[in-house]
Amino acid sequence: MDSELSIVLFLLIVFAACCCSSSSATYHHDPAVVGYSQEDVALPSRILELFSSWSVKHSKVYVTPKEKVRRYEVFRQNLKHIVETNRRNGSYWLGLNQFADVAHEEFKAGYLGLSTGLAGAGGRPRAPTTAFRYEAAVDLPWEVDWRKKGAVTPVKNQGRCGSCWAFSTVAAVEGINQMVTGRLESLSEQELMDCDSTLDHGCGGGLMDFAYAYIVGNQGIHTDADYPYLMEEGDCKEKQPHSKVVTISGYEDVPENSEVSLLKALAHQPVSVGIAAGSRDFQFYKGGVFEGTCGTQLDHALTAVGYGSSNGHDYIVMKNSWGGGWGEQGYFRIKRGTGRPEGVCDIYRIASYPTKNNGTGWGWGA
Repeated sequence: MDSELSIVLFLLIVFAACCCSSSSATYHHDPAVVGYSQEDVALPSRILELFSSWSVKHSKVYVTPKEKVRRYEVFRQNLKHIVETNRRNGSYWLGLNQFADVAHEEFKAGYLGLSTGLAGAGGRPRAPTTAFRYEAAVDLPWEVDWRKKGAVTPVKNQGRCGSCWAFSTVAAVEGINQMVTGRLESLSEQELMDCDSTLDHGCGGGLMDFAYAYIVGNQGIHTDADYPYLMEEGDCKEKQPHSKVVTISGYEDVPENSEVSLLKALAHQPVSVGIAAGSRDFQFYKGGVFEGTCGTQLDHALTAVGYGSSNGHDYIVMKNSWGGGWGEQGYFRIKRGTGRPEGVCDIYRIASYPTKNNGTGWGWGA
């Protein structure tokens, strides 16, 4: 047995007392769904087995034995939270994912990036027009899914960078462009990271309204193929000859704290939203309709791509930017119809969407 494993086993013995609960509570969710049972995680040897298999699955390599031991302990604490939350919940459940060895404060610092403070005390800038084009919409469909309509690109991964604002912006622009032109094209978050630097701050955070304004002022945004994502900030590249760009004509804000307004907009196109995501439940969300613990401030951006109902729970489905291994293959369903004006995790506070005139599809770099 090597010294690295010996240290881990020593810690297992030290922490066995707090891990080995004799509770006979039934694990609420099928172990086939999350990969382990209540009884499994009560055994130190099983926790080590889960940590080892998880490390292989996610290609985790630790520089020193000390770092591996530290990450193991974070993993153990996160696993404990997952199990305890699943035991008392009904509409959603948590599971191990790529963040299982990441402490919660570290997670919030590295993977969230919505910065409403950039707009000052008002929370965000208002769109150039305060009109809400979908105000008069009636007879909304019972469910909407823009993925099935071909307006959503595959789930992307922002990496350890607070660039969620760029991914939320781009996904909404990809959607409206497909609706107008019939072409679904993956667009460049990296261009926003590098070039939209007057008010947005790359991995340091940003706001979707500012990003929409940049795209309008820049007369379009490049494709991801022409301007690929780096998971870090880079130097702004000028338009290349014959490079493709997608344009929008403007953007509008959804009326604040209005569920019906968001549904009206979402019935017509994908919508950027901000939520208070700074909770461990969100970090380890695996599936179901979320109505759990949220953060204390708006700090993460996603793109609403539909709504519907499941087992008596009405929900809004959102595309995240943490890869397909998080949540429901990269998507997140949040409960609607709660009667709270701001919604679960404040989802109705700062929704917005791009606008696009017919005939303003592709452009070309000069």
